[in-house]
Amino acid sequence: MTTAPPTAAPSSPHVMPTYGRLPIALSHGEGCRVWDTQGRSYLDALGGIAVNTLGHKHPKLVAALQDQVTKLIHCSNYYHVPDQDLLAQLLVERSGMTNVFFCSTGLEANEAALKLARKFGHNKGIERPEIVVYEKAFHGRSIATLSATGNPKVQAGFGPLVEGFIRVPVNNIDALKAATEGNPNVVAVFFEAIQGEGGVNPMHMDYLQEVRALCDARDWLLMIDEVQCGMGRTGKWFAHQWAGIVPDVMPLAKGLGSGVPVGAVVAGPKAAQIFQPGNHGSTFGGNPLAMRAGVETIRIMEAEGLLANAATVGAHLRAALATGLAAELASGGVKEIRGQGLMLGIDLSRPCGALVQRAADAGLLISVTADSVVRLVPPLILTTAEADEIAALLCPLIAALLKEPA
Repeated sequence: MTTAPPTAAPSSPHVMPTYGRLPIALSHGEGCRVWDTQGRSYLDALGGIAVNTLGHKHPKLVAALQDQVTKLIHCSNYYHVPDQDLLAQLLVERSGMTNVFFCSTGLEANEAALKLARKFGHNKGIERPEIVVYEKAFHGRSIATLSATGNPKVQAGFGPLVEGFIRVPVNNIDALKAATEGNPNVVAVFFEAIQGEGGVNPMHMDYLQEVRALCDARDWLLMIDEVQCGMGRTGKWFAHQWAGIVPDVMPLAKGLGSGVPVGAVVAGPKAAQIFQPGNHGSTFGGNPLAMRAGVETIRIMEAEGLLANAATVGAHLRAALATGLAAELASGGVKEIRGQGLMLGIDLSRPCGALVQRAADAGLLISVTADSVVRLVPPLILTTAEADEIAALLCPLIAALLKEPA
């Protein structure tokens, strides 16, 4: 890590204080590294929170975006946008689904999924549709997605929340059946294949298969939020594919544009025709620049074998963490290392928010979620050498934290 003379900490006095920021202002990046305005370098194990699929300054993506900016950045959806259909085709082919609605963020994609479910219910004559959601879920911060979220801390101060949600625990098919038994208003089950903000909690493969079968039996929509865990992060295009199932509705965002805001809702046959003209829309969704970013992201991922890389390097990183934290795992200070591919969580026995600053001081960018889980979601171009570097930097910090008085 390079050093520079100390200067005043960065501040943003004219920006609403909605984020607990580190005293760092980033300037530029390349590959899996970024530099701040003082010249200090950091290994990026956060990837803009699972957004920078191709890392930073990928030459092929940069060239494509520069080319698109010279042509057309935005036009309205009154007109056809050729790359919209191309990106939709790429997503449909890789998901085995039917069609796509484009927006700009994961929140918008999840909001659209909730609207799809309600319209699905109304089309069946259900006046007050209800959607099953999960404990510890996170789907966004709009009023509807906040209501679907399973985190009272982020909901506090924003009531009354939207009605129409039934909440159940993860990976418990009996609880799901009990919560919905005899209820004719249920229209959908909605969850993340791997919960991100909730602590990197994967849905079990057998549970995913059981929920798919239950939705088929009861004519419900199976809606899987792949905003954070999708787009190759686990080693398949979408995390649910490890279970061999196909959802009816799949929100996407984050890694889809490798840093350019792109959101999408992919629909299967049961949901593909629910929205008709006037039912939903987006000003910025599907604009030419965003669509070019999505198309090129997928092309580059395939050309560079990034799904296989995510699986291989992710397994290497997990093993390196397990080795580096062997004593802490044995003592119970580290409860579990979980996740898949390059979406990993290290669950500690105590709150560990202090690690975010300490890691940055050591030249590593991470996040802590659910108070006690270190989350690692680096770019999918991460190398095994960089994975080893993450473990070498992070494991001593975790060990030191766990030795401090509680």
